[in-house]
Amino acid sequence: MQAEPRKSLVGEEYEVEIGPVAHGGHCIARTSAGQVLFVRHALPGERVVARVTEGEEGARFLRADAVTVLDASKDRIDAPCPFAGPGRCGGCDWQHAKPGAQRRLKGEVVAEQLRRLAGLSPEDVGWDGTVMPAEGDKVPAGQVPAWRTRVQYAVTADGRAGLRRHRSHEVEPIDHCMIAAEGVSELGIEKRDWTGMDSVEAIAATGSQDRQVVLTPKPGARLPLVELDRPVSVLRVDERSGQVHRVHGRPFVRERADGRTHRVGNGGFWQVHPKAADTLVTAVMQGLLPRKGDMALDLYCGVGLFAGALADRVGESGAVLGIESGKRAVEDARHNLADFPRVRIEQGKVESVLPRTGITEVDLVVLDPPRAGAGRGTVEHLSSLGARRIAYVACDPAALARDLAYFRDGGYRVRTLRVFDLFPMTHHVECVAILEPAKKGS
Repeated sequence: MQAEPRKSLVGEEYEVEIGPVAHGGHCIARTSAGQVLFVRHALPGERVVARVTEGEEGARFLRADAVTVLDASKDRIDAPCPFAGPGRCGGCDWQHAKPGAQRRLKGEVVAEQLRRLAGLSPEDVGWDGTVMPAEGDKVPAGQVPAWRTRVQYAVTADGRAGLRRHRSHEVEPIDHCMIAAEGVSELGIEKRDWTGMDSVEAIAATGSQDRQVVLTPKPGARLPLVELDRPVSVLRVDERSGQVHRVHGRPFVRERADGRTHRVGNGGFWQVHPKAADTLVTAVMQGLLPRKGDMALDLYCGVGLFAGALADRVGESGAVLGIESGKRAVEDARHNLADFPRVRIEQGKVESVLPRTGITEVDLVVLDPPRAGAGRGTVEHLSSLGARRIAYVACDPAALARDLAYFRDGGYRVRTLRVFDLFPMTHHVECVAILEPAKKGS
């Protein structure tokens, strides 16, 4: 006999007390029947009316928006962005919280993930619970730092640029993104008609005047003539292969960090906050303390940001091996590091390439894995190489916590953890953990 379909609860409203913050930009509450609600647009300690946006009877949890605030937190402000709020743009999570409160909430999330997934307290990892703002981001409540140097706009059926609503393919048309960096805003993407495009990505390089627009057309659509408010290079994403092709201008932008210029081609990855690359390099190098003659690994090395910083510090008697899966990123890394003869960049997945290198011993390791983390196999391999110190750069605290537990099993302890708020108004944070071999018996 086929089971009766569960009743959808979308649109149902519950008056609830808001509990602690959870990973993902929401807080936890419970209905009077005990069902868990993940509530956006709320703050811990508030009493709100929460309207269900996803879920059904009998589900483990429901998703909801706080549509009416009955008792407000002292940390609540009116969202500065006119496009923020229930059912609106999903790009920001904490527009309704004071900047200091946002950082406290992020710190609570990192601490909770460490405790739950790795059994570690802040004291265990040498962290005082502080989440550091990037330079220039300490703004008064009601103001928003303009930090995002890469913005991917979705496009409505009638050609208007906008941003996706939370967990939705629907587009919220906008006339200005408050967290977009000045170099992105000055392109005027929101003013143009983008009919036929699926998305438009705007890139404003840090440390150069390079500007780039990456167009992803709908199947069969013709590219528009791009005439923006300042000179840009234009790239196109092939609708079948996903490959990026140059339409006009350079196929790359020049990004500046750690005193060096880095070529980043075809809309490739670079840290989004203008201060992020320098902030992270400084934290990694201060944690590793490279020495002349060291042998170092840079895993998931991208275009060579950390590999270049390491090479500069280990000198001609040292060596650096970088591993990166993206073909274009490897080409850029080799170009960016061509003046370091003792740097080698290998293409492929870390878990496949690293065992083939034959390396059995290293002094230092940097790993900056994707959001899913490095995983048990890679961590076990790294733990066997006897590195004096390992720097783990993480964009997801849950993945970091899981991998730190694997490192502990491999004989490493966390010496220090630093947490940076490089994505203001969102739930994202960046962490830098420095690991070293655990003392016997600890």
